[in-house]
Amino acid sequence: MIAKGTFRRIVWPFAVVETLVWACYYYSFPALLPTWEAELGFSKAVLTGAFTLSLTVSAVLAPVAGRLIDRGYSRVVFAGGAALAAVLLLLLSQVRDVWQFYVIWFALGVAMSGTLYEACFTILTHCLGARARRAITMVSLAAGFAGTVSFPSAHFLTQFLGWRGAIVIFAGVVVVVCIPLILYGCHHAARVAPAIARPPSANPRAAARAVRTVTFWLLALSFTSIALDHTLLVSHLLPIMADRGLAVGTAVAAASMMGPMQVAGRLLMLSVEHRVSTRMICCTCFVSMGLAGTALYLAGMAPGLVIVFVALQGSGAGVLSVIRPTAVAELLGRTDFGVTAGLLAIGFVGGSAVAPILASLIWQVGGYDLVIILTMIVPLVGLTSALAAWRFRPRDAALTG
Repeated sequence: MIAKGTFRRIVWPFAVVETLVWACYYYSFPALLPTWEAELGFSKAVLTGAFTLSLTVSAVLAPVAGRLIDRGYSRVVFAGGAALAAVLLLLLSQVRDVWQFYVIWFALGVAMSGTLYEACFTILTHCLGARARRAITMVSLAAGFAGTVSFPSAHFLTQFLGWRGAIVIFAGVVVVVCIPLILYGCHHAARVAPAIARPPSANPRAAARAVRTVTFWLLALSFTSIALDHTLLVSHLLPIMADRGLAVGTAVAAASMMGPMQVAGRLLMLSVEHRVSTRMICCTCFVSMGLAGTALYLAGMAPGLVIVFVALQGSGAGVLSVIRPTAVAELLGRTDFGVTAGLLAIGFVGGSAVAPILASLIWQVGGYDLVIILTMIVPLVGLTSALAAWRFRPRDAALTG
């Protein structure tokens, strides 16, 4: 049994950390994309290609980070990733050439693999066991405001300090706030993990046995569709809003509300989670995201539908980000959870990686209308594969236990 105080000492520090790391180096990209395009002189496709590279690196390294966490190196992975990110943000503030931009975002992908949701949720699953779902939800409730922090702060800081100054401030936040909280939370997590965590398999081949199930691949397709749909929109959110006819200030305000809508969705999930299955929650979210794309498409004729889009997209994506670890544990078990979640993250983060450049290329061919049409279709793929994952759920106790 985990003491209530110990639970708080792990969850609340991680909640603050996740809010800030997502704000400082994930959402800073879409928040600063228009500014970089104007001031650096790089095309939208070139810029988003760097973000795609970063997320690809993060996806490839996710199983490695998960394996290290399984084997007890949580503090090294989490704190080390944050420290690396802070240094890279300082270097990003000095970028002049496109090759420098790409090298730094490549390295930021390494930092992301050890600091974003996958790594954090794996640590929580190891040290809190059955209580991890509530902990993950609480962390995600706070981190849902990352976009709300990032978009306005990047806009405000850029007005007064320029984008380079804004990036330096973000780096300082990681050093001064995030790293100490990571060390504090990981210290308490390490104290309770031995009594909760299942011992990892001795070799990577055994650890990766979930890959041999059809459920794994169906979940991978489902998770990839989540990421593809949401990142297609988020990575180009301000240009898409402008294309729908919104003024810059209104577009920033609408983008900033995506986070609160994620939080609203997660609060709603908390209120019904004891009465509704994980499968039902997942399916409802995919339907919500599909309807969000429809509302955004029609917003060209009725701008007020942007509010509907933000509410449906934010809540659907927000709940799915919380429920993913629960779905993995429910369908594939907690043994070697870090490796399993990391392997699944290749598809999830890979979808996020492809989306920015894919949206740029589609925009060049058919404008943002065509991008939005794709976001109406992709959630249907996710819904179908999620339903099939539960239909073919493995019965092997070694996987589901």
